[in-house]
Amino acid sequence: MDVLFSPENLVALLTLTLLEIVLGIDNVVFISILADKLPEHQRARARRLGLALALITRILLLLSLSWVIRLTEPLFTVIGQEISGRDLILIGGGLFLLGKSTYEIHENLEGEEGHSSAKARATFAGVLVQILLLDIVFSLDSVITAVGMVDEIIVMIAAVIIAVLVMLISAEAISGFVNRHPTIKMLALSFLLLIGLALLLEGFDQHVPKGYIYFAMGFSVFVEFLNIRVRRRRQRAQERPVELRHRYARDDESGAGS
Repeated sequence: MDVLFSPENLVALLTLTLLEIVLGIDNVVFISILADKLPEHQRARARRLGLALALITRILLLLSLSWVIRLTEPLFTVIGQEISGRDLILIGGGLFLLGKSTYEIHENLEGEEGHSSAKARATFAGVLVQILLLDIVFSLDSVITAVGMVDEIIVMIAAVIIAVLVMLISAEAISGFVNRHPTIKMLALSFLLLIGLALLLEGFDQHVPKGYIYFAMGFSVFVEFLNIRVRRRRQRAQERPVELRHRYARDDESGAGS
């Protein structure tokens, strides 16, 4: 424990914790979007379990450092391109994010109101499986980042635990904010498209500096906050805001039609 509180490791802990929180924001947003498919009384539980799975996945990977390091060793070569275990996970994760985000955007914008039957509704287990797949992708990137920044395993684990606790505390607020502002939800899904593409390129050793991605995200969020302020003024003037299509019929609308 004395190792953790040395000046050098305290600075490393603070830096790594902040980085883990930044890397985890998109994880929280996507968990919130997936949990929103469930009935309201199950959403908070799904978010908590999703973040708990993220914490467990990260810690298990950190405790398996030798395996994580071996993931960077080439497994085979395709058209002169060496592919490692990490590359395969990043490519698979990138394709998963691209496909899932595209599907969610289509359903919100083009899907018919309430077109899915009760049988087709997302199940709690199904949502958790999707969250777990997402956690594996983001955890691998997070752990490799930690391994590259810090030497002490206890510092890495402490930073991950603190970051996940912060995400757990803020998950409900982030989820509520995203659901109250449909354009923020679209922006979040667009970010996931961007991250998916970046992971795909990373899997083929085409490095995209994360600074560019975070700057693009930050600038987009800043512009959207300005748009939110404009929309609030229009709402006060009795102008109708933009609404996304819902996959399932609302209770008040189904009751009105009966």
